Amino acid sequence: MFSNKTRQDSIQKMQQEELDLLIIGGGITGAGVAVQSAASGIKTGLIEMQDFAEGTSSRSTKLVHGGIRYL
Repeated sequence: MFSNKTRQDSIQKMQQEELDLLIIGGGITGAGVAVQSAASGIKTGLIEMQDFAEGTSSRSTKLVHGGIRYL
């Protein structure tokens, strides 16, 4: 997965960039919005408190699958 150094490097890089959209939360909803906005040409950033796929979304789609593979 991602090391703490990689995470810190990404945070520093993001602080120097100007984004059109910053998404807070990398659950299925946040990841879906990030994919769609980036695909639409919107300069998008995504931040997550924990490591990727570590938590549970409070806005669950209630589907039993990996979710992200369907985006």
